[in-house]
Amino acid sequence: MRQIVLDTETTGLNPRTGDRVIEVGCVELHNRMLTGNNFHRYINPERDSEEGALAVHGLTTEFLRDKPKFADIAQELREYIQGAEVIIHNAPFDLGFLNNEFKLLGLPTFTEHCSGVIDTLVNAKEMHPGKRNSLDALCDRYGVSNAHRKLHGALLDAELLADVYLSMTRGQNSLSMDVEEEAGEGGGLLEAVALAEVIVLAASADELAEHDSVLGGLDKAVKGNCIWRNYAEA
Repeated sequence: MRQIVLDTETTGLNPRTGDRVIEVGCVELHNRMLTGNNFHRYINPERDSEEGALAVHGLTTEFLRDKPKFADIAQELREYIQGAEVIIHNAPFDLGFLNNEFKLLGLPTFTEHCSGVIDTLVNAKEMHPGKRNSLDALCDRYGVSNAHRKLHGALLDAELLADVYLSMTRGQNSLSMDVEEEAGEGGGLLEAVALAEVIVLAASADELAEHDSVLGGLDKAVKGNCIWRNYAEA
């Protein structure tokens, strides 16, 4: 199973008002194992970042000026995520931007390239209702070190989210056992073992009397024979 843990950084909060993707970071998991086959690109959005966004990611217009435009990395990204299950924290935000970038290029949406999407924020809210479920909070909860996270970065956040996701879903691994039968007559059959003798302890007279007293109380409560009395008579 191939999964891609993904994060983006953007110039602002809303692609509908012209905000663009400026960084894409992806971490590949294969059968829940990190492969090291990561994808990371900075992107020239051809516009400035909003002040609030810049305070979060620190990627200045000057730094991004000589980076490739999204059109230059789109095909590479398409090939990288094709057919994979994508894992995102607060998926609607990132997918809204990525789908918009693909739309601007006349391409099928980003989502159409994936086999499915897992939103870890939704999962975290279901697992930890009423608690903080930001990426930082989840790192603290699951013991994932994020001390080196001074600013948001797409690749760093994807790496942290991969560790968090594996911790969150560790108990969901399917348990299976592969049994190999030895070749030859009777291979794979266990030797029959005699069962231990079953010891039956009969109730004492006092215990039977106490039991009958309890049934009498139940009979009185239902104004007839209780179910246990009917069962005994049957």
